[in-house]
Amino acid sequence: MPPCSSWNEHPTDIHLDEQHPEHLDERTWEGPREECGVFGVWAPGEDVAKLTYYGLYALQHRGQEASGMAVSDGLHTVVFKDLGLVSQVFDEQVLSSLKGHLAVGHCRYSTTGSTTWENAQPTFRTTATGSGVALGHNGNLVNTAELRDEVLAQRRASAATPSTRDRTAVQSTTDSDLVTELLVATAADIGVEESAMRLLPRLRGAFSLVFADEQTLYAARDAQGVRPLVLGRLERGWVVASETAALDIVGATMVREVEPGELLAIDSAGMRSSRFAAPEPKGCVFEYVYLARPDTTISGRSVHAARVEIGRRLAGEHPVEADLVIPVPESGTPAAIGYAQGSGIPYGQGLVKNAYVGRTFIQPSQTIRQLGIRLKLNPLRDVIRGKRLVVVDDSIVRGNTQRALVRMLREAGAVEVHVRIASPPVRWPCFYGIDFATRAELLAGALDTEGVRRSIGSDSLGYVSLEGLIGATEQPRTRLCMACFDGDYPIPLPKEALLGKHLLENLAVPATMDGDIGAGVADTVSGAASGDPGPLRTGPAADRAPALLTVGYGGEDALRRP
Repeated sequence: MPPCSSWNEHPTDIHLDEQHPEHLDERTWEGPREECGVFGVWAPGEDVAKLTYYGLYALQHRGQEASGMAVSDGLHTVVFKDLGLVSQVFDEQVLSSLKGHLAVGHCRYSTTGSTTWENAQPTFRTTATGSGVALGHNGNLVNTAELRDEVLAQRRASAATPSTRDRTAVQSTTDSDLVTELLVATAADIGVEESAMRLLPRLRGAFSLVFADEQTLYAARDAQGVRPLVLGRLERGWVVASETAALDIVGATMVREVEPGELLAIDSAGMRSSRFAAPEPKGCVFEYVYLARPDTTISGRSVHAARVEIGRRLAGEHPVEADLVIPVPESGTPAAIGYAQGSGIPYGQGLVKNAYVGRTFIQPSQTIRQLGIRLKLNPLRDVIRGKRLVVVDDSIVRGNTQRALVRMLREAGAVEVHVRIASPPVRWPCFYGIDFATRAELLAGALDTEGVRRSIGSDSLGYVSLEGLIGATEQPRTRLCMACFDGDYPIPLPKEALLGKHLLENLAVPATMDGDIGAGVADTVSGAASGDPGPLRTGPAADRAPALLTVGYGGEDALRRP
């Protein structure tokens, strides 16, 4: 089995000059990104590793930086994770070695912490009795600094015992890792389920969690239910996932959504539900706009149907005389269909998307850099030439994508380019799990609609109204989070200094505490504090031991501690 993090610990992004929108890296011109997809399965007699693989494959759009899974056979938990797409991290050899009856899977895009192997998920920790807990998290917490202080206090207290002194070193920089450590802190005494019931009410922010020990699969959702989480039934087991599309791909039947404020536990005794908080539903409206797959259902509403209806309403709110409606594929396609239906203007395909261009670990040449957005989208000149176009996209964040597109379409012969956006202006950053820019970087945060139109260079610009968007979702306004559009954050935020993607890196914990821990220990181990299965560093970054760890009752952790 190959090492988990020897070849791609530091993937290469295409860094380009944002002053030249035609030279855009994928991170800049792809728009908003969601944090993660989570998947869990409890199914004795099934190949849970392959079920998890296909479930994560269906959720790949939610996170493309890292992938991983933890599989348990009832006695031991094996964790395998790495940077890269699901298909890059797992192959037949790896999957065939992961045997068990329950699994937790995760695909990640970071909103807290950098893109490093240590921050890949599932996170893992061992209890005082040697049992392991693996956890995957979709969302973002807003009291991370408080949790970090709590973890640090626990580690300082445990440092009095020589065998646990190294636990004071914080290696990963994610809120998810802090949650895992707090979860196992009391699990040896009161059990994982009771430990979760005590911890979950103290978490503030958005979280859809899937976690497991050797015997039981757990799923939990924050009281607001900001991020989606659904429960499905297999013939011989249960599945939990971020989206219903992942249930479909593994042949599971949709049972229901995990309720806000609910903890589910699934084991040989069946499925049981507990409430750790009163539900105050505030589902993310941007799931309907962009984040979720179109073949997913949220709160009983088809995402595809909602997007088509957004397009119809957009046509009614912002009509224009034109010859052709074209989408920015793929996320703009349903709304473009709706706009064509609502306006009577013919629908056509004017842009071709290269589906195989994504995050790359290959250093691009300067020639490739200069291709910019053409790496992903190419105009059909025969379709576009001489036409007045309505171009439908899902959202405008920084405006680089639309600016480059308008220029490209004019060069391809478009007479007029009218941009229509299937969401209101994004004026406020998200702190609940979408990696939006800061408000200073949001184009609509500083400019009105006419200013944005001039910035992107289109002949006209129209956004769907917030009321139109809400109506298309068929959800009550009171059950939706719309903070990125209206600045009304349903979960109170701490002061600005205690927010941000790199918060834990900015609040870095020293590797030594009062001289108790030698510097060599912290330098030798990566991601292995408190049992996280990080690779052992024995030299340069490329020389790594395989980052595969088997843990269980009476087992050893990555530091060979009993």
